[in-house]
Amino acid sequence: MANYAKTNIGNESRVELHEVLGLTGAEVSVNNLPAGAGVPFVHAHKENEEIYGVLEGAGTAAIDGEDVKLAAGDWLRISPAAHRQFRAASDSGITYVCIQVKQGSLGAFTVDDAIMC
Repeated sequence: MANYAKTNIGNESRVELHEVLGLTGAEVSVNNLPAGAGVPFVHAHKENEEIYGVLEGAGTAAIDGEDVKLAAGDWLRISPAAHRQFRAASDSGITYVCIQVKQGSLGAFTVDDAIMC
């Protein structure tokens, strides 16, 4: 059995990687919204915080009624209870990664968890 999994996501509008990579500690998705498009729902979580990284383009995250402008290179952490919704800019699509993990679950950082081989 290999100690890794690999996939190629192509140009789909949304890809969830937890199944194709066999993730057991996080949910990761890659999302593409065309110019002017938005996620059609507002959501929050019971236990999971989300980390968003903007890979390309620009847009807005509405978080608890506040509009946060986003551009390529931006990273954003949102606590579980916050209500959130994402929209691409009117003149630019947006591609972002979303990493979802249970808040407070990180047991060790790389410096403490790494084993030098």
